[in-house]
Amino acid sequence: QVQLVESGGGLVQAGGSLRLSCAASGRTFRTYTMGWFRQAPGKEREFLTYITNGGTSTYYADSVKGRFTISRDNVKNTVYLQMNSLKPVDTAVYYCAAGQSWFGSTNWQEYNYWGQGTQVTVSS
Repeated sequence: QVQLVESGGGLVQAGGSLRLSCAASGRTFRTYTMGWFRQAPGKEREFLTYITNGGTSTYYADSVKGRFTISRDNVKNTVYLQMNSLKPVDTAVYYCAAGQSWFGSTNWQEYNYWGQGTQVTVSS
């Protein structure tokens, strides 16, 4: 029904920026809340941010608030994560996800579809 393909990960120095993209297939993309999560080795999956289907409501975890920005383009069926002022602690595999929660959710279990993940490595 919905397939998500991520891109944009890579290696960046501390203080640098990256923009992740998540391209969605499926004609119902515009009805989904989209979220970004990350998982570092040995750690639990961490919620980062979500954006509702209309793109007018967003929410951020404290760990990334003020540094990361989520956006979506419903014409291109793509969601983005702009990451600025990156720190080594941001090193993780980043995942985009789609869910049907009407007002968004910070709980990964409430998202139905997931991308394959893209590695972000921030060097000192």
